[in-house]
Parts: sequence; C-alpha cells; structure tokens
Amino acid sequence: MARTPSKMVPLGFKAPKFELYDVITENVLKSKDLFGSKATLLMFICNHCPFVKYVNKQIVKISKLYSNSGIKFIAISSNDVINYPEDSPELMKEVAKTQGYSFPYLYDETQEVAKSYDAACTPDFFVFDHNHKLVYRGQLDDSRPGNDIPLTGKDIKEVFESILNSRTISTHQKPSIGCNIKWKN
Repeated sequence: MARTPSKMVPLGFKAPKFELYDVITENVLKSKDLFGSKATLLMFICNHCPFVKYVNKQIVKISKLYSNSGIKFIAISSNDVINYPEDSPELMKEVAKTQGYSFPYLYDETQEVAKSYDAACTPDFFVFDHNHKLVYRGQLDDSRPGNDIPLTGKDIKEVFESILNSRTISTHQKPSIGCNIKWKN
C-alpha cells in the first residue's frame, strides 16, 4: 500500500472552477453551484484505495453532522479507470449508494481538475471558505489503517468549528496520507 502525502498547496489558493459528471444524479455539475455558503470540503477519493475505504464511514458521518450548517461536501475521483477499473463511474455510483453519500461524487475523466488543485493522493482533503479560498489542506485526523488511533475526523471538524464560530484556523496542518492518484500514461 503506497503512502503518498498531500502536496500542501499554499493557503489562500483560490478554488479552480470545474464542470464534472456526477455519478449519483447522472448530470454535469458546476463547481459554482456546489460550494457552500460558509465552507466547502472538496476531497479527492476513489473506490479501491484502502485509505479511502478506511475513512468512508467517517466522511459520511461528518457530512451529515454539518449538513445544515452552510458547509458543503464534494467528492471527486480522478483515477485512470482503464488501469483501475474498480474506479469506473458505474462502480462509483454503487459505492456512493452503498456508503450513503449525501454529496456529489464527481468523475474527473480528463484528470484536469485533480491537476488544477494539485491533488496527490486519495484521500486528499481541501477546505475552502465562503470566498472559495483555501483555509485547510491535509488529513482528516491522525488515524490510518492499522495504527490503532481512533478515527474521529478531529482535524476537519476543528476547521469547521473554527469557521462556524469565527475563530482563527490553525496553520499547523498535517498532510493527508493515502494512495497516489492513478495518473494516465
């Protein structure tokens, strides 16, 4: 299992716009219509990565916890589906249904969106404020498959609570760790 860290792009980075196919609704969605009034968690995930499988239930739990707070969630899969057929849009839809995703699960076929965000791994988490400026990039929490640290989503929840309560967000942020994005040749 590869252990690729986030690239930790600069805070203040403006979220690039995109239009991607949502496997759940089967519609092309525009980023401008997906971002929350207070914040947005944009995450690069996929179906087959053991790191993503490990955090899926916690992501869903957190999305439900903040569903009425003005914070939106967006999941994007950018993996090469030719070499990684488990990440195909058809199977993405199945995973979204099985896991109970209440947020869009978008397919980045060209991988241009992942490149524009400088995403490196799955899962890779980015939190943007109401102005679409990056305020957090990094891990969900310190838990990883096999390290015996409880999975809580502590780091992301602290960011959300800071946003909702107008507190300063710590700039001490740890990178996410996961499988590398499977780039096309």
